[in-house]
Amino acid sequence: MRRFRRNRLAVFGLLLVVMFIFIAAFAPLLAPPPKVGNNCLRDLGARESRQVYDIFGGVFWKALLTPPQSCYMTARINFQAQPSPPLKPVQSDVGEVRPLMGTSNGYDIWYGLVWGTRTAFTLSLSVVFLQLLIGLALGAISGYFGGWVDNLIQRIIDIIFAFPSLVLIIVITSLLGKSLGNVILAFVVVGWAGYARLLRAEVLKVRALEFVDGAKAIGATDWRIIFRHVLPNALTALTAVVVLDLGSVPLSAAALSFLGIGLPPGYADWGQIVSAARAWIQGPPGQPFAYWYVSFFPAMTIILFGLGWNLLGDALRDALDPREAQ
Repeated sequence: MRRFRRNRLAVFGLLLVVMFIFIAAFAPLLAPPPKVGNNCLRDLGARESRQVYDIFGGVFWKALLTPPQSCYMTARINFQAQPSPPLKPVQSDVGEVRPLMGTSNGYDIWYGLVWGTRTAFTLSLSVVFLQLLIGLALGAISGYFGGWVDNLIQRIIDIIFAFPSLVLIIVITSLLGKSLGNVILAFVVVGWAGYARLLRAEVLKVRALEFVDGAKAIGATDWRIIFRHVLPNALTALTAVVVLDLGSVPLSAAALSFLGIGLPPGYADWGQIVSAARAWIQGPPGQPFAYWYVSFFPAMTIILFGLGWNLLGDALRDALDPREAQ
């Protein structure tokens, strides 16, 4: 821990991660449901956006803890294709509004980025948890028991590794359709193999240690040895990988949405916001940076998110294994 605190880059990465956790946790307060653009306000049972800030009201807790899916649809203020600059009055069905970061294709950029942070954490936590669960189970069985079980599991892993992971994810999501659940399923199907192979290598090392033979000598069952002795000693190697994957999964999901095969259209997702900005990266003649905000804010969000998790993961790897730092 002392080594971690002395690493300024690690502390900076941790602060970035904490900032994004804060944004995701308090998304309904930072970007409250609008009167126009989606059905979030109606599904929350509210009439005014300010009801979200009433801590003693039911709307506050429902928006914070169990928001309806309509809240995850990026608020579309109007159907004007041309972007509107930050804080500039924009005409909507309920009057003028001033989007904090402007609009892109009529979508509120600030709302999409804030609620997209929640989407990013939903994806990363779900995917990494399921990948880790499957990888731990199959990796431990493969490394500890060996034999035909090990050969079978390793051949399945070889088949998965034979395909580029992103291509395989694209194929699966294209076949299953656009939904959050299908994207999570595609990442899990492709990603568990890496955890299983890494854990198998660690289990093979731990299995050869003397304390495992001692546990067998006193009559401990194989499953007791795996869960009480082998796995706890092998999990250290996975810690840094888990942290790095928590940052990389949302970026890969954003790439899918950028290609138009990820989440449903209009869903609060960073990749869709970047995709909408493609047509406005270059401004009109004589004003090349007129629409800078449509790509700058989404790009900085993605860069800072990935940077935070990578700095944190590298620091944890160095702290847990000092040889890596050398």
